[in-house]
Amino acid sequence: MATANVGSRRASEQLIEQGRVRVNGQVITLGDKADPDIDVIEVDGQRLRFDKLVKRYIAIYKPKNVVSTSEPHENDTRKTIFDLVPASEHMFSIGRLDADSEGLMVLTNDGDLANRLTHPSYRHTKTYLVTVQGVPSTQTLDRWQRGIELTEDDGRNVRTAPCVVHMVKKSGSVSVLRVIMTEGKKRQIRRVANALGHPVGKLVRTDIGKLSIEGLKPGEYRDLDEEEIEQLSTPSPEFKVSRRPAPRHRTDRSEDARVVPLASVQNAASSRALREIARAASQRIARRVIPNRKAVVQAVVSPALAALHDKKPAIMTKKNKSPQGRLL
Repeated sequence: MATANVGSRRASEQLIEQGRVRVNGQVITLGDKADPDIDVIEVDGQRLRFDKLVKRYIAIYKPKNVVSTSEPHENDTRKTIFDLVPASEHMFSIGRLDADSEGLMVLTNDGDLANRLTHPSYRHTKTYLVTVQGVPSTQTLDRWQRGIELTEDDGRNVRTAPCVVHMVKKSGSVSVLRVIMTEGKKRQIRRVANALGHPVGKLVRTDIGKLSIEGLKPGEYRDLDEEEIEQLSTPSPEFKVSRRPAPRHRTDRSEDARVVPLASVQNAASSRALREIARAASQRIARRVIPNRKAVVQAVVSPALAALHDKKPAIMTKKNKSPQGRLL
């Protein structure tokens, strides 16, 4: 139905829920299927025509202070992106931007393509030039690339997907970054930048896939040719996200499994011999020789406490083979 220019997918679902859609004379429900080449599909008694639709694909440079929605919110007098492009048919927007941001968007009456390019499961890339306050460190950029947790409006904590962040240039107290993403949570770049201590001053989307905004000025638009439509679905060549997971300790799956930091054992030691025991224990923990917390207590803490109580340095040597005194 979206392909037939009835409305968005959500609007089409609402029409179905209201019982206004029939296929071959029968009212359908959500989940029913139809073949437009064979079946007669009607909305409010009017048969949908799929062969008359001439598909359009329009690249537009959305200026700042223009909203991406088809209708502004109540009492909002700003223009919408659709006010800038004359079109008689229903158009879908690809790559929405908040009003404070600018850059490349695509408008089309091809509902299927719009869904493929906007649904996060397809992982299409979008590229941005982001001007931020300050100069992010290498560690900060790495955190951004790996993903951080954000709190959504409903209170849920969600982790952002891995992305690519490059430093383009540094100038005094600001930096320009190139950010390449495959997801687009609400104001995500601005929220991540704020969380990392580098608020955004300017945000411009430069590419969707391999389609560039080059040649367009704010408010300008142009129709796309077949090659450019293909570029929309082609990931950016720069999108080479490290697939390495965040560093994790190798721990036992049991409830008692824990990694004991070296410092926590060393701080309890009051002699060189005890520090040697702690260092050796930490190495064995890392190699999984000591499997869990209980074993750590048996192998490390008990001998250490015994050594402090008895003050017998001999138990710390390799020569002593007693159960409590051997070097770990």
